[in-house]
Amino acid sequence: MPLRPITLTPHFLRTAPSCLIECGGTRVLCTATVQEGVPPFLKGKGQGWLTAEYAMLPASTNMRKARDGLKKDSRGVEISRLIGRSLRQAVDLTRLGERTITIDCDVLEADGGTRTASVTGGFVALTLAVADLIRRGPLFDSPIVRQVAAVSVGMVAGEPVLDLCYSQDSRADVDMNVVMDEKGNFIEVQGTGEGAVFPRKDLDTLLDMAAEGIASLMEKQRETLGGAARWIAPRTPRLLLATNNEHKARELRAILQDHYAVVSLKEAGLPAEVEENGATFAENAALKAEAVMKLARCAVLADDSGLFVDALGGAPGVYSARYAGAHGDDAANNRLLLQNLKDVAAPRTARFVCAMALARPGRDTLLVEGSVEGRIIDAPRGRNGFGYDPLFEYETGETFAEMAEEKKNAISHRNRAAAALLMALEAGA
Repeated sequence: MPLRPITLTPHFLRTAPSCLIECGGTRVLCTATVQEGVPPFLKGKGQGWLTAEYAMLPASTNMRKARDGLKKDSRGVEISRLIGRSLRQAVDLTRLGERTITIDCDVLEADGGTRTASVTGGFVALTLAVADLIRRGPLFDSPIVRQVAAVSVGMVAGEPVLDLCYSQDSRADVDMNVVMDEKGNFIEVQGTGEGAVFPRKDLDTLLDMAAEGIASLMEKQRETLGGAARWIAPRTPRLLLATNNEHKARELRAILQDHYAVVSLKEAGLPAEVEENGATFAENAALKAEAVMKLARCAVLADDSGLFVDALGGAPGVYSARYAGAHGDDAANNRLLLQNLKDVAAPRTARFVCAMALARPGRDTLLVEGSVEGRIIDAPRGRNGFGYDPLFEYETGETFAEMAEEKKNAISHRNRAAAALLMALEAGA
């Protein structure tokens, strides 16, 4: 049995991100309002909140329904909580920042399935609100981690029915509301044997029917959202990189491309400069990541890396980028390194070390390191790479500057630090 005819109209209001959802004779106006700040129990925790309110207009049914006064309609409160619970599952609240999104669902006409329509239409309004936040700048990336939709199913006169209208719902033996994500996982199932008990096989039939209906609803959601659908999971999340060094950005973009879309400060329109006055690579990486996180209010990755030469007691170390005085003068840094090693015989062992810091609102900064062993040769070789790459010879006999970019990225200190970062994240750090 198919869904009732469904229409989703985005941007129904000019005053807020909105969606009018029409399922058969049911019409619900869903809006998403964004406010800075969170409820008292979340203040200072670096995360946001999503809540919902549901109400039926007085003329939404054949008999006038009284408006809510000081005492809220208990049915409306229960449905509001269902909508809020369901749509919170769509959002990583730690990526929302300290702001609150309220989904208001006002039933214009009721002909069954108003709560499930509210979830489905509310998700569209939520996505439009997120797209607007990203467009205006308060959000760097989408906090939406799963797509959510809902539908009703039931047994009427012994037959399974999808998306019940009021006349079917009022005489159903079994009535069920199902909320799912795009992977077919259940978010909420509300099922009642109102007129009769029902066997497990009927439950399985109804859940399978709900899954098919929700898949169709999700196609409709994406079609309705148009370009804004790119902010819905599954998608590659964006990751802000605290650097204006395009060489670093390009390397990390290639290394992390299967996990994140890396965006530099320049690309994000945030030309922030942070003084690197830490005593270690880890301190400098944390300084940069945390400073930019406070500015951008999103997760930020920063790295600090350099060269340790054993014969020089670990120099240039944390001063690698400014070894010769001016920051980032690769040619001068290389000349000074060779001058300081002119009386040192081979093997001139050395290693590149990279410290990475991931700063996230409301969470401790995650720190990892990676290193790669090699030696310093007598004269530069190769035209690729940057920094000390022309002088750093790997165990294969090639300098980093002689290697193709793909080969260097597969073995570099940044690659190893990134692998440690991903492993830590997968472990729940």
